[in-house]
Amino acid sequence: MLDPTGWGLRDFADAYRSGISVTAVIEATLDLLRRAPIGVLIGPPLDRLALADAARLADIDPSSLPLYGVPFVAKDNIDVAGVPTTAGCPGYAYTPSAYATVVAQLRAAGAIVVGKANLDQFATGLVGTRTPYGVPPNVLDPALVPGGSSSGSAVAVGLGLVPFSLGTDTAGSGRVPAALNGIVGIKPTLGSCSTRGIVPAVRRLDCPSVFARDVADAAAVAALLRHDDPDDDSTRRVPRRTVFRAEPVIGVPRRWPPGTELNPVTAESFDRSVEQLAALGCRIEHVDIERLVEIGALLYSSSLVAERTTAVGAAVDTGVEGLDVAVGAIIGRGNSMSATDAYATEYDLARFRAVAAPMWDAIDVLALPTTTGPASLDEVSADPFGPNERLGRLTTFVNLLDLAAVVVPMGDGRIPCGLQLIGRAWSDLELERLASGFETGHLATAVQPATVVVVGAHLLGLPLNHQLTERRATLVGPARTSADYRLYALDGTVPAKPGMVRVEPGTGVEIEVEIWSMGIEEFGSFVAAIPPPLSIGTITLADGTAHKGFLCEPIALTGAADISDFGGWRAYLASRS
Repeated sequence: MLDPTGWGLRDFADAYRSGISVTAVIEATLDLLRRAPIGVLIGPPLDRLALADAARLADIDPSSLPLYGVPFVAKDNIDVAGVPTTAGCPGYAYTPSAYATVVAQLRAAGAIVVGKANLDQFATGLVGTRTPYGVPPNVLDPALVPGGSSSGSAVAVGLGLVPFSLGTDTAGSGRVPAALNGIVGIKPTLGSCSTRGIVPAVRRLDCPSVFARDVADAAAVAALLRHDDPDDDSTRRVPRRTVFRAEPVIGVPRRWPPGTELNPVTAESFDRSVEQLAALGCRIEHVDIERLVEIGALLYSSSLVAERTTAVGAAVDTGVEGLDVAVGAIIGRGNSMSATDAYATEYDLARFRAVAAPMWDAIDVLALPTTTGPASLDEVSADPFGPNERLGRLTTFVNLLDLAAVVVPMGDGRIPCGLQLIGRAWSDLELERLASGFETGHLATAVQPATVVVVGAHLLGLPLNHQLTERRATLVGPARTSADYRLYALDGTVPAKPGMVRVEPGTGVEIEVEIWSMGIEEFGSFVAAIPPPLSIGTITLADGTAHKGFLCEPIALTGAADISDFGGWRAYLASRS
């Protein structure tokens, strides 16, 4: 019998390539979900809807859609047309007529939604126990909480029931359950993905999140969700792609502020993880995180709580059926807050943000454990608030500061304490690249939109290379031009520079060069700074590809020495030393 437990995206693609039908795979997945532990899903699997989607794909070429026939579950504060959205509260349920934008995007890519996942009610909680639908079991240790609020979404992936799932993240709801269940969690930049069709928690801080068993799968799904939705005023256009330094600088805490001390297992795992990052070629810098923790505390201790009241306070005030006592108490506090309180909080936020901002000039990424340690079911039963607050001490500041984050398992993936990699807004792709490097042990080179071929003083290690690295350019690699160029040592340039010119066929040689990549905006500023007689033209390489790169005005070659026979600028310099 077909068993898709633990399959990743590639496994589904291989199955369909081998001729297995979408209906067979989806039926097997629905069977897995029917046998899932209590608390993973809210309601039964979506048999009718999922099988109808499978039939819709039957006559479509599997290679034409990136997620062809791939099943997933969505947190039950995310709308699926014709299926009740409960937000974890039965008395709040409504049946939407349209799909949330993120679900619609995935279905357009060929994915099939097969269930609605459990959550901390109204996405208010990081423990995963604030639900009348049963507590999903922690995948790594049944004595521990599963984490929330996206508890069911994380557990479904951790158990291998689906290859990926959708959650949401406001204070850590997409990161904490990923860490506690040994899987990957991506929290995108705010506004990079639409929240239309998602029940808000704190609307200006909410974002969809993605769970998967490895970074490659999570990143592939997240890429499909980035979308400027004209019908959602919370989305925003990408201003520019943030790129890390060639040797990414990783900030780690200089000291642990009160209340953030790590338990021994988490501390040991984090120390080993920092060593792994250094082994990848990252530079480690110690930074202070006290202000970050103070900022994060505002999410539940200030008038920001009133935003939750704005979203679902009417249901709480009426004592809707199935209301969780802890959730009701938190959201109800917003009723007592004034406009004066709200402005005071905004002033505090502005002050804290200004204090925290300079840290990002010195580092590319802040690396932290996702939690200071796990929490047990017994601890939460005895104290519904304390363990929840502790689980969020290292996550709640992220959305408040408009940061992006990726969580990846530490150690062997069997320790409930994921590594949290945090970067500036729009650094999502770079965070995914770093997380993948941490996971695989190999950090891939960042390839950016614009490439430039350099031939002389801008080569790695030479005097003008800093003009590339200060623009966060990355070395793609060495190369050779086609045999259509000649190289000259220009007279009187400081620092010494060569000039390369294209010549008649049969009269040139191949020249050693380097290819660098950078952002479009950075490329523009780089080109603007190039002095005559050098210029940027199109250079053909020996492999037949063409890139923009350094050429020289022919008039500058009068009296210049032809050094083409050296084959490149480095060889010429070596001959003179």
